[in-house]
Amino acid sequence: MSRNIVVLGAGMVGVSVAWHLIRRGHGVTLVDRREPGRETSFGNAGVIQREAVRPYGFPRDIGTLLRVLPNRQVDIRYRPTGMLNAAVPLFQYWLNSGGQRYQRIVREWASLIQRCQHAHGPMIEAAGAWDLVRKGGWLELYRTRKALEERVAEANEDRGRFGIEFDVLDAPRLRAREPWLAKDLIGAIHWTQPWMVSDPGALVQAYARTFVEQGGELMQASVEDVLEEGGRWRILTSEGELQADQVVVAMGPWSSRLLARVGIRVPLFVKRGYHMHYSTGEGAELNHWLMDAERGFMMEPMRAGIRLTTGAELADLDAPPKYGQLAAAEKAARALFPALGERLDPSPWKGARPCLPDMKPVIGPAPQKGLWLAFGHGHQGFTLGPATGELLAQMMDGETPAIDMAPFAVQRFL
Repeated sequence: MSRNIVVLGAGMVGVSVAWHLIRRGHGVTLVDRREPGRETSFGNAGVIQREAVRPYGFPRDIGTLLRVLPNRQVDIRYRPTGMLNAAVPLFQYWLNSGGQRYQRIVREWASLIQRCQHAHGPMIEAAGAWDLVRKGGWLELYRTRKALEERVAEANEDRGRFGIEFDVLDAPRLRAREPWLAKDLIGAIHWTQPWMVSDPGALVQAYARTFVEQGGELMQASVEDVLEEGGRWRILTSEGELQADQVVVAMGPWSSRLLARVGIRVPLFVKRGYHMHYSTGEGAELNHWLMDAERGFMMEPMRAGIRLTTGAELADLDAPPKYGQLAAAEKAARALFPALGERLDPSPWKGARPCLPDMKPVIGPAPQKGLWLAFGHGHQGFTLGPATGELLAQMMDGETPAIDMAPFAVQRFL
């Protein structure tokens, strides 16, 4: 039966939810204060990460914690106030990042990741957006033998458990593929399955255009409140009031603030990140998406130039930017790729990844009838948006979803 549904949030997750619902014959309005794909989905590394079957855990070994403590690293930085304000979920995050807890989370998380390309493919096809996508994987770079061997052992385990495919490159093979990189690299892992996207924001916009072409409505407005009245929902926005049979909250790091208004409190915290685009020296070329595994940043040959993306900054969502982490990443990037040229953007981009202490998103119904949730994907909202949209649409239509969704229910926090 067709229903009137409002989806709040037009990042990759929200757009994907709306895309699947409109194809099922529902009337769908997609609401966001900005154009689709202009927040967190805009600034990521642009990788649809089929290999990412292990969510990012909190560092637990003493060596890493001591390294991070001075707060000068490229991969992890923190603001003391942000750490204090998120102390409880961060402690839970630490508890979940080891032992049997983490192994269970990996199994549950991998069930989502394994669906990512299956879900993205039809959406790319419908949007005519294959020109934005490059297959062939990306390179994870190493300078020390021990770190590379440990990662290869982990990858071999994931190959058997989750069908991950990869190749190990020694230094000569790596130099043949990327001759402009520094000579101190001893090798790399080539993750061969992922798809790379040269303009992540443009892909989200292409999906949104397809949604509109199929009859969906796009509304640019700030969401001020949601109210349940007589089995229906009123959505108050800066551009007027909407009414709906059902509402989907897919507002990324802003989801918890809206849900608190209806009595749902989730322990959401953010990992912020920065990026900048650069030119390259004359004749130089970067052939692959790259991650400097022992420094903690990525470089991607995007449409707009070489994008440099930082690791995580633990800070409050609304804290003013601090660009020291990006400056440190840029210094490391110039050592890795000496042909890195001038900055191309007027100012650095800043975004926030919505994270939950068990590293899994919330996907499914809220306790209130007609309210549905899709947020908290951490580093992988861009990868997992289409799979989330497909699974949530199945649940909303009363179907048995393709995988067990119990591990992603909001009730685990209530």
